[in-house]
This record gives sequence, structure tokens and C-alpha cells, in this order.
Amino acid sequence: MDLIKIGKFISELRHESKITQEELGEKLGVTNKTISRWENGNYLPSVEMLQLLSNIFSVSINELLCGERLSDNSFRQRADDTIVNVLKNSTFSLKERCNYWRKKWLKEHKGLIILFIFMFLTFYGLGLYINKPILSGLSVIVAFIIYLKTRNQMMAYIESHAYDGHNQ
Repeated sequence: MDLIKIGKFISELRHESKITQEELGEKLGVTNKTISRWENGNYLPSVEMLQLLSNIFSVSINELLCGERLSDNSFRQRADDTIVNVLKNSTFSLKERCNYWRKKWLKEHKGLIILFIFMFLTFYGLGLYINKPILSGLSVIVAFIIYLKTRNQMMAYIESHAYDGHNQ
């Protein structure tokens, strides 16, 4: 994203609306220095501020992030380009998002995992204790099947959150 271009566009929109930096700041609940920093390209407004700016100036957030008004023909392509650019510059990489959701899933399912481990050890140990290797072998197979099913559920959970853009 070109912060300078975005800042110039915000400045143009503000001038078209005939309001000062201070007046815009009051509408948004920020200082005129913050508005100046945006307009100079030093900072990008937060998502919340982009929504408010979009409403005040009757432009889309995509137009704000592109730093220009967009025709209907170019809007869709520029929207895709903006999304790709935002994701590339996202605070969290895909790997970090996947790790976050994996840890969250494991934390939410900690009790179930401990129960499965306890059950496996019990049946495996029981098979060894009563000298029934079939019970021990069966407990390994069942544990492996449960592991695969649980891992599949975890991966589906991670995928639905990390890739589909659910917020943390």
C-alpha cells in the first residue's frame, strides 16, 4: 500500500468537503496531528477509522486504500489487489495464524486428549498385565484411529479459522 497516495487522497477528500484537519479530527475523535500524519503518509488509519472516513467522505474503504476513486470497471480488480496487498502486509503470517488456532484448539480440547491418553495407557497396560497381547495391540490400533480422527478435526478447525479470515 502506498501510504503517501492514501494520505493525499484523504487530504483531497477533506478539502472537497471543505473541512479542516481539526474539524475532521473532532468528527473522528482524534487530534488534528493524527489527521496530519495520515495525510503526510506517516501512518495508515486503523480499520475503524477507515470505516468512519468511508462514511464521512462517501467513498469505499477500497478506494481509500487505493488512494483514488475507482470506476465500476476497475473496482473489482482493485479490490482483489487490495486484499492481496493487505494480506501480504498483515501483522500475522499464515503460519502464525495456523499456530495460533492450533494452540487454541489444543487448549479447548486438553481434557479430551488427556482422557484418550489415560484410556490408551489403561487398556494397553491391562493387556500387558493380564498377558493378552491382542488387547494391547487393539488399544494401539484404536488409539491410532482416534488420533487420526482428532487430528483431522483439529486441521479442519484451523483451516476454517486461519484461511477463512475469522478474527482472533
